[in-house]
Amino acid sequence: MRKFLLMSCVAATALLASGASYANDELIALSKDAKQWALPTGDYANRRYSELDQINSDNVRNLVPVWSFSTGVLRGHEGGPLVIGDVMYFNTPFPNIIYALDLNHDGKILWKYEPKQDPNVIPVMCCDTVNRGVAYADGKIIQYQADTTLVAVDAKTGAVVWSVKNGDPAKGETGTSAPQVIKNKVLVGISGGEFGVRGHVTAYDLKTGKKVWRGYSVGTDADTLIDPEKTTYLGKPVGKESSTSSWKGDQWKIGGGATWGWFSYDPDLNLIYYGSGNPSTWNPVQRPGDNRWSMTIWARDADTGVAKWVYQLTPHDQWDYDSINESILVGQEARKVLVHFDRNGFGYTIDRVTGEPLVAEKFDPAVNWATKVDLDKNSKTYGRPLVVKEFSTEANGEDVNTQGVMPAALGVKDQQPAAYSPLTNLFYIPANHVAMDYEPFRVSYAAGQPYVGATLSMYPPKGDTNLGNFTAWDAKAGKIVWQKKEPFSVWSGALATAGNVVFYGTLEGYLKAVDARTGDELFKYKTPSGIIGNVITYEHKGKQYVAVLSGVGGWAGIGLAAGLSKGTEGLGAVGGYASLANYTALGGQLTVFALPGK
Repeated sequence: MRKFLLMSCVAATALLASGASYANDELIALSKDAKQWALPTGDYANRRYSELDQINSDNVRNLVPVWSFSTGVLRGHEGGPLVIGDVMYFNTPFPNIIYALDLNHDGKILWKYEPKQDPNVIPVMCCDTVNRGVAYADGKIIQYQADTTLVAVDAKTGAVVWSVKNGDPAKGETGTSAPQVIKNKVLVGISGGEFGVRGHVTAYDLKTGKKVWRGYSVGTDADTLIDPEKTTYLGKPVGKESSTSSWKGDQWKIGGGATWGWFSYDPDLNLIYYGSGNPSTWNPVQRPGDNRWSMTIWARDADTGVAKWVYQLTPHDQWDYDSINESILVGQEARKVLVHFDRNGFGYTIDRVTGEPLVAEKFDPAVNWATKVDLDKNSKTYGRPLVVKEFSTEANGEDVNTQGVMPAALGVKDQQPAAYSPLTNLFYIPANHVAMDYEPFRVSYAAGQPYVGATLSMYPPKGDTNLGNFTAWDAKAGKIVWQKKEPFSVWSGALATAGNVVFYGTLEGYLKAVDARTGDELFKYKTPSGIIGNVITYEHKGKQYVAVLSGVGGWAGIGLAAGLSKGTEGLGAVGGYASLANYTALGGQLTVFALPGK
């Protein structure tokens, strides 16, 4: 990757006043400054790594909470703070309050933005009222609200600069993802695959909020921004109407492929990377074909949105294995690669220039729905997972309960972001260890109504009691280096640092720190509620801090968050996590940690 000049704080400040055309340079400079946390993903490569090392594996055991802040909101806090200069910014679940806190005064509120949203959006939010964070650029804080309003507010005052609607909740379209600013554009996706929403990614002008381009996950070449001759799949042109031809009739119009995950960006290649989610409905019998391009990693031109390549990870998905998880950009010898830990349980290493899969191995050995991903270029099934018939919900048929499928629909890893350390060359994966029973049934589409068509139940794989793991992964070899069992899914984002420490949170509410090389637990602290947020670190006045939001919820914690009790509710998660209520309760709190002393 091209080396960028590290800018001083003065230079970075000058960029703040230079306008949206320099937003990309500004954010690259800020993301190189370890004292700050300027992007929701840490940097454009999605590494979630910090060069700070004041807190390290020798002294992390001494961490103490130094201040905290109540968000005033319950439900799942699935985002993480930003730190720009002396100010911390973060948002809450619905109603999506944004706070600006003064780091010079232990989190004094500088301003608070509280949008007015119709609460009728709550019932069409699939898996809790979560939001995954705000973005910063050009003196603005940008939020993507539950009702799909994308709003930019002044970072100094909280006053609205512009706002635009990206979807229609009456059709099941909602906003849960963190926006990402790339060059002079704000990128957002759409949630609602369980309502037959057709997924898309849209770029808006950073200065005005005007729509610049939109690329759908499924649909015509014009809708998907696919060039049939230049866009490639496994090294070959996709051909005309590659998406619509893989669906029966007009099923693609309600075909899913939602885009509520994370964006990464390679400035050298000018390519954006992200994943699309499950096809609609969850009943695979009703949608024959590969259902392209759901379940796909996309590489798009940042300026035009035109797709350079696509790689469908789970063709004709039968288990709800969304591919929305982040892609982490790293160098591997002379090759530019991306590493992606998919819901389907395979860890992929992919050439990010060409889209060629190089490694695809199980990052949980209990995965059983497929034997492997075929990487033989001469094979008819090249690039595809080889499905085990016993666990095929389509082969077993409608109204048949396919039992013991591993992983469950929430995957071996859902949206909770992994981290990468260039010191160890390892990836740190917050993971689920959950199996399921899956019974598809016939369902009809009605706009704004659930379009699921399956009943699920979840539980630990046979012979195990843990529902989660925290895993260190060698992406070049495709092997687990070490793995820690956790009682519940690890639903928080990880953070790796130059201090040889990796942080993550647990559903019971612990912030934990482990040795990056060995996985040995070095520190833990119980916060007031379960942690599903993303851990960050920053430096202020010469002192390193670690911050995390706690507030149980999300898909894994939906039973607690929404007060559900029937085992199959919450798309099957309620029964699997019923005992979580014995360990934590609803909350909403920011907790900031540091080493004792000045």
